[in-house]
Amino acid sequence: MKKLKNIKNIKTKLVFTLGYLLCIAVLYKLGAPCVFETVLHIPCPGCGMTRAILSAMKLDFISAFHYHKMFWSVPILYLYFLFDGKLFTNKLINRTVFIFIAAGFIVFWIIKLCGIF
Repeated sequence: MKKLKNIKNIKTKLVFTLGYLLCIAVLYKLGAPCVFETVLHIPCPGCGMTRAILSAMKLDFISAFHYHKMFWSVPILYLYFLFDGKLFTNKLINRTVFIFIAAGFIVFWIIKLCGIF
């Protein structure tokens, strides 16, 4: 019974994902500005991620890395989303990977704000 619930939960998350991607695609095509940057006048921590993912999908990883240094973490974070934060059986590994990715976003965001890259 629990396995059936998990499958249904994953299907719901996949439908949510498709809706989310559709919204992102429409906003991207319309040229909608980043709300974070519009309000605060600084780039958001995810600034460049859409272009990075699009580049990665074309297997242009150099451009993807140029747009956003943490583009590689999106598939991992998506798996965490699908499996309710339980990607690995060991809780410590799950937390460590998640903290490492979060720290990477923060570090590269600060570097971007300082204009180092």
